Amino acid sequence: MPPMKILVAISNVPDTTTKIQFTDADTKFNASGVTFVINPYDEWYALVRALELKEANLAEKITLIHVGAPDSEATIRKGFALGADDAVRINMEAQDALTVAEQIANYAQSNSYELILVGKETINYNGSSVGAMIAGVLNQPFVSLATKLNIAGNTATIEHDIDGGTQIVECSLPLVVSCAKGMAEQRIPNMRGIMAARTKPLTVIQPIESNPLTSIKSFALSTGRTSCKMIGEDNLDELVHLLHTEAKVI
Repeated sequence: MPPMKILVAISNVPDTTTKIQFTDADTKFNASGVTFVINPYDEWYALVRALELKEANLAEKITLIHVGAPDSEATIRKGFALGADDAVRINMEAQDALTVAEQIANYAQSNSYELILVGKETINYNGSSVGAMIAGVLNQPFVSLATKLNIAGNTATIEHDIDGGTQIVECSLPLVVSCAKGMAEQRIPNMRGIMAARTKPLTVIQPIESNPLTSIKSFALSTGRTSCKMIGEDNLDELVHLLHTEAKVI
């Protein structure tokens, strides 16, 4: 099998040090003064593993794909600095997970990628659903929470987390994989990569028609941690009562 083409989906997320605020009656994230970065799961694990596969002569080209507005292009070029070859920005504000997945899947289908890598989730919404939806639209195999990925010919061997342990599976290409911790290690771009990022091709395409199935009603900040209550080991009735009425886990 000749070297494959890899498509890496990336999200534009607030830096982890950002103080989160909302606007428009708590229906929108307030982006004023916020520094945006590539979603760490997309960068550290999906993109870096793609780069490793290319360095091992298993891939000939790594394309980044992002669904977002023009102000996200600076973030996309950070991926260039790490070593991605080119990028596509689908010119629309990301709405729900399904519309994002449909846009990415449409581009992937038209350009015949053997492997699509995504991070296991974004750090701002933690939805973990886009990768599976891309695979569903394309009718391709999907493996979630992958911690190891190896390619031999037309077969991928993947180790991923399951409840209580790990599982090793084999899939034929093409396929979609969501990448978790263990897949690769974070890289720091070097000066050569940073300089090259300025001239690498970033193509902007218009979205296909897509109708979101969900919408955001409102956001709310999480409440601070409450004080810890100590329950005596012989007071099981009180423990069950608090788990039911306060913690609301039973």
